[in-house]
Amino acid sequence: MRWEKLGQIFCPTGESDWMQTHASNPVAEPIGGGLVRVYFSCRDRENRASIAFVEIDLDDPRRILRLSDTPVLGPGETGAFDDSGTSMGCLVKADGRTFLYYLGWNLGVTVPWRNSIGLATRDAEDDHFARFSRAPIADRSDIDPFSMSYPWVLRDDGVWRMWYGSNLAWGSKQEDMAHVVKYAESPDGIAWERRGIVAIDFAHGGEYAISRPCVLKDAGCYKMWYSYRGDRYRIGYAESNDAVAWIRKDAENEIDVSSSGWDSQMIEYAHVFDLNGRRFMLYNGNGYGKTGFGLARMAHR
Repeated sequence: MRWEKLGQIFCPTGESDWMQTHASNPVAEPIGGGLVRVYFSCRDRENRASIAFVEIDLDDPRRILRLSDTPVLGPGETGAFDDSGTSMGCLVKADGRTFLYYLGWNLGVTVPWRNSIGLATRDAEDDHFARFSRAPIADRSDIDPFSMSYPWVLRDDGVWRMWYGSNLAWGSKQEDMAHVVKYAESPDGIAWERRGIVAIDFAHGGEYAISRPCVLKDAGCYKMWYSYRGDRYRIGYAESNDAVAWIRKDAENEIDVSSSGWDSQMIEYAHVFDLNGRRFMLYNGNGYGKTGFGLARMAHR
């Protein structure tokens, strides 16, 4: 599974007050032919996150065709679970609606942040997304007592499946967070049953964070791309026959940092998608999206 990098696609340069820096957690939505709308999370001068988009043509992806002039989803009301920002999770189309699952941020005092999972919906392709609720649809509980993040949802044979990030601990240092990917199910994409199932765990003692899962189903096999880190983030890969128990196969995902440039220190937050018979990967590089996002294409063997 070798990837050919097609280069850096977009990085904000202060286009507006609400879009000063970052293009994190990119997610592609095909909109016809080779055109793709890429949603991402940007930040304002106060480091609050909003969700925005650009539109590109995969035949000439470095030419930006359209950039959103208002946020797709901005920070929530003061005191709400997402008042410090909204970060892109994933899109699911079902029953004529589009579900946008996102990560809501609160800045913390005893810990750096508190995260929960929110939902916005759209009834038609040209509608704006609206919050399903001012409250999160999945929040801290005894199963996930510290934080919830990075939702990836797949509607699969009548079952809504979600893989998400969860802290197993907090400590005095970022390395103490023990952030893993867990699994949950739902009958409707809104009410979620969580049993504490860890889908992707650490492979060795140097790892302390596994985040931002992206799952595709290929001929009955579930395939997941995710970010894992010890010193710096890399993009890992795993497979499963039942969506619950996973086998890590990181070495099979042949993409790494570049020798120089925007993705020379780390690569992370991948979204893998298929369009017109080819498989593509959107991903971030240095600075967790501060240098924008790039695009890679799976090479023919």
